[in-house]
Amino acid sequence: MTIATEPKQRPKGLLIANLMAQLAFGLLAMTICLPSMQEWGAIFDAGQAAVQLTFSGFVVTYGSLQLIYGPLSDRIGRKKVMMLGLSVAVAGSLLAALAPDLNSLIWARVLQGAGAAASMVVGRAMVQDLFDGAERTRVMAFVSMAMGLCPPLATILGGQLHVQLGWQANFVVIALLGGLLIVAAWRGLPDHQKPVEVQPHWLRTMGTAYMTLLREPTFLLYVAILAMATATFYAFLGAVPTVMGSYGVGPDGVGFYIMAIPFSYIVGSYLTARLIRSVGNRRMMQFGQGLTLASIVLMLVLALIGLDSPLAFILPLLFLGIGHGLMVPPSLSGTVGLMPALAGSAAAVAGLAQQLTGALGGFAVGLFPQNGAVNLGWLMLFFASCGALAQWFLHRRAPR
Repeated sequence: MTIATEPKQRPKGLLIANLMAQLAFGLLAMTICLPSMQEWGAIFDAGQAAVQLTFSGFVVTYGSLQLIYGPLSDRIGRKKVMMLGLSVAVAGSLLAALAPDLNSLIWARVLQGAGAAASMVVGRAMVQDLFDGAERTRVMAFVSMAMGLCPPLATILGGQLHVQLGWQANFVVIALLGGLLIVAAWRGLPDHQKPVEVQPHWLRTMGTAYMTLLREPTFLLYVAILAMATATFYAFLGAVPTVMGSYGVGPDGVGFYIMAIPFSYIVGSYLTARLIRSVGNRRMMQFGQGLTLASIVLMLVLALIGLDSPLAFILPLLFLGIGHGLMVPPSLSGTVGLMPALAGSAAAVAGLAQQLTGALGGFAVGLFPQNGAVNLGWLMLFFASCGALAQWFLHRRAPR
């Protein structure tokens, strides 16, 4: 299968900014309402496990629909698919703002996630279209730095909007942002050319692409590393409102503590961008995995010895952010770079695995009491250890 793409070139600054905004949209939509989750149980007279479905429901469709958007963008064009997804996300956001009960809110979040999935998978595929080799990893690192700003800024904004205007305001803001991004995609993003030769039915083409990827062990190991990193972080995101509530931190303060990890993730991503040419992808990933495990173990030890406070919980996880910043960009580069002609499909598989395991992590925290950080620490350590095991197998294989 031959897919014609735009010639690889360094995009202009405005194009990179547009691409970063599109990639960040889904994460903004996912996290802006996290502070409100602390009070949705009381507002809707529901248990914490049911409230967690507003998070995991978004994440499941955010991952699953990438399987469709990725190969579809390979076939009919990146821009069309991205604009379609953004339109669905805007509709889901407006329905969420109007939701009269928790079940309606859960389904609106599901629709919102289904639309937001397009921006993530198509954005990653566009990075593959435009960059090669170590330069692609550097761009992924810069994108990661920008995306690292999303959770803290979104949760701080979301907490303030919740207190000042009500939880519905968060969804109105996301709907407005989605509308602006539709215009930005239409006016500012290049078209990905269609294949020039006659192709089989798109479902057959999609199935062939996925089977090709699933037969490649190196690709699967990269995906497993990304998936476990996402599950670790989403478990944190899903639990932090409740854990912080047990420490006396309200909705308007949660974002200020969440920001510690994404900001340290930006530091790690910056280091990756600066050092990747001299250190190499796999060694950079080793450093990142080591920092990730060490940070979780330190947080868990402090919780087990009875240091129950917001700072004892958050400060050790600064190293988790740095570790993920070192590990995630090379892993992303590995997934889309192994088979460039299948970049959209590869990004979709990676995105699905990340979001499904992320949904598992986000939902699992609702199954255990989160009065303090002990249960969360054990859960995060489990996911991070699975990622370390996948990386051990990857590093036993010859570099591709």
